Amino acid sequence: MSTDVAEILEKSRELDRLRKEQEDVLLEINKLHKKLQATPEVVEKPNDNSLVKLKSLYIQAKDLSENEVSVSQVLLTQLDALLLSGLPGQQRRRIVSEGNEQKRKRMKNDSDIPRLSPSLRNQLDSCANLKGEQVAARVTAENAEKDEWFVVKVMHFDRETKEFDVLDEEPGDDEEGGVQRKYKLQMSCIIPFPKRNDVSSVPEFLPGRHVLAVYPGTTALYKATVVSTPRKRKSEEYVLEFDDDEEDGALPQRHVPFYKVVPLPDGHRQ
Repeated sequence: MSTDVAEILEKSRELDRLRKEQEDVLLEINKLHKKLQATPEVVEKPNDNSLVKLKSLYIQAKDLSENEVSVSQVLLTQLDALLLSGLPGQQRRRIVSEGNEQKRKRMKNDSDIPRLSPSLRNQLDSCANLKGEQVAARVTAENAEKDEWFVVKVMHFDRETKEFDVLDEEPGDDEEGGVQRKYKLQMSCIIPFPKRNDVSSVPEFLPGRHVLAVYPGTTALYKATVVSTPRKRKSEEYVLEFDDDEEDGALPQRHVPFYKVVPLPDGHRQ
């Protein structure tokens, strides 16, 4: 075996090792994501290092991804050199010229299309998997005086623009002709609902926590305070007190299924 071939095989083994390490790191990231989704309150404990560990895993995944690109480029160079070494001079010069042109095009394309980090790739996959699902959606603009959240159905997710096409399945007012409204929304405007058939993996919001929940008998979501949790009551419902829901000088307690309750977004305006 020639030295050139041996070096190529060595780089190939290095590439395999890097990809295996990336898979292991992504597996650890996903495990930690599930843990934090199931028990978000754990990060508030004094000795918990979940967020520090998650940051370390993200850095490791980024480094491995960059190393994979570097090794792949070296492999391409070695293969080009090996292929050219056995060709006649004139043919070699023509292939070198064509190869350089292809390399320039490849470098231009690489600069035009940013490489996705593993975490962003996972996030985009999760968004694409929401097609056909009902989600919570903020349908008002960023500069609106109040935020309006409704239950909508995801029709499509565009990975390039990172935008959702959603449908408000409730017919509009008579003034709007009673038609269903469609929206094009950014990722930040969408919050997936918990899966109703997978209670064990659903994060539980503790009493006193502010949440966003579907008001009973409507498809609108409003800010509420947790009074009692499903696990404590051994049921599928939270007991909530909605803001601005006063009756006879007191806030009535409403029962809302866990799969219609989501975290309250930062900076919520109501």
